[in-house]
Amino acid sequence: MARPRRSLDWGFPRWRGYGSSREAANVRLCDRHGCDEPGNCPAPKAPNSPERWYFCQGHAAEYNAKWDYFAGLDKAEAEERAKAEKRDNSGYREAAHYGWAGSGDGSRSADEMQALDVLGLDSDADFDAIKRAWRNKAKEVHPDVRPGDAEAAKAFQAYQLAYEVLRQSEERREWKG
Repeated sequence: MARPRRSLDWGFPRWRGYGSSREAANVRLCDRHGCDEPGNCPAPKAPNSPERWYFCQGHAAEYNAKWDYFAGLDKAEAEERAKAEKRDNSGYREAAHYGWAGSGDGSRSADEMQALDVLGLDSDADFDAIKRAWRNKAKEVHPDVRPGDAEAAKAFQAYQLAYEVLRQSEERREWKG
């Protein structure tokens, strides 16, 4: 009996199973001599070089264990780069796209969130808490308390501006509804 010539996908290639093609797949083997594993982990042949070795996962781990990130740098440069790496990777940071939004419920603008940060408050602080925080911080750095202190005057201006932003937003909220 003759095989049917029609395919079973009814003209929709997405209906075929993954890997159902009949042609051979090209697999790059590990660049380590004698290894028959697929080499799908690229590793640089030299620092700042576009050329790559392609190792299997086991040989890539072995290669990276011997890699000297600070090769070619003097001691001061190596310490500076290590300090920068430690600073940049000191923990998990919030993704940058979360900064686009305001507070979690969308009721505060970016300016209001910055003002709350200046006063050291959370995004859900009510206006009474804002007033208390502003008064406490302003009392510490007020020009009458610390005359001639330029840093205190600058901090006082920052607290004043933060309070003004939050006060105006509270007035708008009360006026709207």
